[in-house]
Parts: sequence; structure tokens; C-alpha cells
Amino acid sequence: MPISASAAIDPAFAHTKQQLLRPFRLGQWLRLAVVGILAGEAGSSGGCNFNYPLNTTPHGSQKFFGAGWPAPMGDHPLLLFALVAALIVIGIGLVVLFAYIASVMRFILFDSIIARECHIRRGWTQRKEIGARLFVFQLWLMLATLAAFLALIGIPAGCAAALGWFRHPGDHVLGLVLAGIVWLFIFLALVIVVAVIDVMTKDFVVPQMALEGVSAMDGWRRLWLWVKFDKGGYAGYIGMKIVLAIAAAILVTIAIFVAVLVLLLPIGGVGVAIAMAAKTAGWTWNLYSITLAVIAGCVVFAILMFVILLLSAPAIVFFPAYSIYFFAPRYAQLAALLWPQPATPPAPA
Repeated sequence: MPISASAAIDPAFAHTKQQLLRPFRLGQWLRLAVVGILAGEAGSSGGCNFNYPLNTTPHGSQKFFGAGWPAPMGDHPLLLFALVAALIVIGIGLVVLFAYIASVMRFILFDSIIARECHIRRGWTQRKEIGARLFVFQLWLMLATLAAFLALIGIPAGCAAALGWFRHPGDHVLGLVLAGIVWLFIFLALVIVVAVIDVMTKDFVVPQMALEGVSAMDGWRRLWLWVKFDKGGYAGYIGMKIVLAIAAAILVTIAIFVAVLVLLLPIGGVGVAIAMAAKTAGWTWNLYSITLAVIAGCVVFAILMFVILLLSAPAIVFFPAYSIYFFAPRYAQLAALLWPQPATPPAPA
């Protein structure tokens, strides 16, 4: 019988403890963490601020391109455009590449949770074809999302321009504010819809593709029928997953912060001691000292990444397990794989 979203938490916790701790295997932890991160199960966000120095005496074509550009760039606009175009093409290529890797890794993660063993090379060989089919679906979803966002920006802007609101904005403050509020709600609704589609694809369509080889669209057609007959169950799952994701993000962030602090204190102390000793000995910055500093920085970064991977593994295992234990009672093929029935003994002759 289908279980509620809250009832799937306990078996998911039990599964996570069993897979990671009984027995504890460092290699499994690291492989699961790498697969989970590449599959998009664990994410991070950050911001970058680019502050270009301003020159108070711009000259030549730098007046157009900005004083912060180097002189060769400012004096050769075609070179600048070629560089920007190349960066855009490289960026798009990297996005597409990592989307394909994430699609294949999603199936490897699913197999790893079911089998309680993670084998990246074997999984890649077995799942690259079905992963490519998921990648095509994800690519179409990305393009549709981009088109929706462009339409959400372009259509209101075009309407406002046609009404002349931008020529005299002071005369249309009320209309601009109301339109902005409506636009914000539509934007948030679109973000939520895309996020829900992404989550349900990973949690409920991928198992169908992995076990039966159906396409992503066929998996969604079947899932849509199931959702219509169990709206409360799936809505409760989405709500519970949001709560669990927030709690997990807080716990993992605290654990990583404490671990990094514990590691950086002795490492920083050693670094300060070495710097003071080097200064006393009369060392200066040269090719050798800079190389040693770069190597030391890479070692520290590798240690920190190792710790972050270890601390991320429990959440990476728990959330796919949570979706599997929620979905298995609703999907017979997954239930048969998760809870195999004992073979029936032959009837006596």
C-alpha cells in the first residue's frame, strides 16, 4: 500500500546508516559523494563581484568599451567580440557537457542506492545510453525554460513600451508597480513549476527509465496519471522534501563550517610559523617560494574538498533513498526490486 511522505523518512534513514556505516568503507563514501555531486543531488551557490578599475582619463575606443578594458582590447573591438563569443561558446559547451554527465550519474546514483554499492566505471558503461535519453529530455526542458523566461521578460517589456510607459515613467507609477507585482508572482510560479518538474523527473521518472527502459516522456505520462489519483501523497512528498532539504542544508553547512574551522586553525598556525621563520631567515618571494606556496595551497584545498565530500555523503544517500522508499509502494517494478519476494517452493509431487 502507498505510504505517506513522512512514513518514508524512517526507512530512508535506516537505509542510509546501513549503506554508509555497516560496514564503513571510505571508498564507498567518496564514490557516492562524487556521483551525487555530479548528478546534481548536492549543490552549492555563491556570488562573484567583478570590480573593474576606472580610469579618469579614457581615450580612443576605451570610451565605448569601458576604461577597465586593457588597451589592446579597447583598440581592437573585433578581438574583443571574438573573445566574448569564444567565452560564450565555451560556457555553453561546459553546461551541455555537465548536463550529460549529470544525466548518466543520476542513473548510477539510483543503481548505487538500490544495490548498496557504487561502481562508477561499470555504471557509466551500463547507463550511458539511457543517460543520453534523459540528457535529451533535460536539454529540451532547459530550452523551454529559457524560452519561457525570455517571453516573460520580453512580452511585458514590449507591452509597456507600446503603451509609452517607459517614455514618461513618472506618469505611470501605479501601472508599473502593479505590473511589476504581477510579473514577480508569475516569475516565482514559473521557477516553482520548473523546480518541481526537475525534482519529479529525477525522483519518479528516472526509476521508470532505469527499470523498464521507457522514454522520459512516457515516464511522465504514466507519472501524471498516478499523480492525478494521489494528489495529496505527491504534494505531501514535495512539501516534506523541501523541509528536509532545508534541514539537511543547515546541518551539512554547520558540519562543514566546524570541520573547516578545526582544520584551518592548525594549518593556519603552521603557515604563520613557516612564514615568520622564512622572513627571519631572509627568504624572499621568488620562483621557488611562490611554487612552494602554490603547492601548499593546492594540498590544503584538496584536504578541504576531501572533508566536504565526506560530510556531504549522508545527505547524498538519504534523499535518493527517501524518494525510492516513497515511490516503491506506488510502482510495482521498483517494489519488487527493493523487497524481493522469496521463491515459492515447488509443490510436492
